[in-house]
Amino acid sequence: MLSVSQRFQQLRKTNPPQCALVAFITAGDPDLATTARALTALDRSGADILELGVPYSDPLADGPVIQAAATRALRQGVSLEKVLEMVSQVTPTLSAPIVLFSYYNLIINCGVEAFLQRIAAAGVKGLVVPDLPLEESQELLEMSPQYDIEVVLLVAPTSSPERMKAIAEKSQGFIYLVSVTGVTGMRSQVESVVKDRLASLRQVTDKPIGIGFGISQPEQARQVQQWGADAVIVGSAFVKRLADGSPEQGVQSASDFCQSLKQAISPTNQS
Repeated sequence: MLSVSQRFQQLRKTNPPQCALVAFITAGDPDLATTARALTALDRSGADILELGVPYSDPLADGPVIQAAATRALRQGVSLEKVLEMVSQVTPTLSAPIVLFSYYNLIINCGVEAFLQRIAAAGVKGLVVPDLPLEESQELLEMSPQYDIEVVLLVAPTSSPERMKAIAEKSQGFIYLVSVTGVTGMRSQVESVVKDRLASLRQVTDKPIGIGFGISQPEQARQVQQWGADAVIVGSAFVKRLADGSPEQGVQSASDFCQSLKQAISPTNQS
């Protein structure tokens, strides 16, 4: 399996360069067996990076759809240990690297180095910690390369130019540009101010930039790609599809949606 950085390098080398599709789902909703099937299906349906959320009781950055999915998973007894056991079984079959989305309390509870050891052993290649500020991230950032884990930092819509530059310098793999002030969720449009934030970030870094929070339709994904994003990150729309109908129907719906998103951001399908 490629690292996150290697996947972006691979996409940048194509002619023309490709925009990455990052697909997020919540581990254990509706169950871990379905999560494994969904990861495999999304990998085969065009997802370039797979972002996997670890269920957490107080998800500060997550909107209603992902909160509900995490609650359902926790009620079934889904834990970090069970998630990593499932991940270790599925990663040998995947080409897309897995980025784990986890709140910092889970990491502290495990211990930073022990956590990195465990997720690396399972085949995880990246880590997003939405409630970890730059000022508190040094230990994780310094230790993660020892385990071939890339820690992706988030830039908020309210970040100052100085802070954007500082975050960009430290972020590993790519930079996660949050498109809205607020939590994740499906929205009818992506604010045009994101285009300006992307341009500002481009002035201070040459690292790949992914845009997420609120993207739920192929048209929105295409718009973000046309603005120049290196990656489009979609979460709630996948989680909602997985939760509708039977597990088999949910996986098929998510797979079909993944294909439509990938087609929308393909350079050969630009108008």
